[in-house]
Amino acid sequence: QVQLVESGGGLVQPGGSLRLSCTASGSDFSINAMGWFRQAPGKEREFVAAINWSSGNTGYAPSVKGRFTISRDNAKNTVYLQMNSLKPEDTALYYCAADDRLTSSVAFDYWGQGTQVTVSS
Repeated sequence: QVQLVESGGGLVQPGGSLRLSCTASGSDFSINAMGWFRQAPGKEREFVAAINWSSGNTGYAPSVKGRFTISRDNAKNTVYLQMNSLKPEDTALYYCAADDRLTSSVAFDYWGQGTQVTVSS
C-alpha cells in the first residue's frame, strides 16, 4: 500500500550535522502526519519528531528540541530531519513513519526500514 524509503544516515563527528530524508509512495493513501523514531542498542524505540502534513505543526522530544528540525515537502511526499550539534547519544537506527488519513488508526501506519546514524570521533 505505502512504501517509505529513508536516506541520509551515516557516520559523523560529535557536533556535526546530518540530514535524513524519507519519501512515501504507493496508491490510495493520504498523509496525515509523518515522523521520526529511533532505537539505540539495548534501548526501546523512542519518539524523535513529527509534523502534521496540512498545518505544518511540529513536535519534538525534549532531548532533541533546539538541535533537530523536521520539515516536509508536500508535493514530493517527503519528510526531512535536519540534525545539528549531534551527540554520541544520538547514535541509533532512525525510522521514518507515516500516518494515513484513510485509516481509522491513531498510530502511525507505515514504517521504513531504518537508516543508521552513528556519532563518533
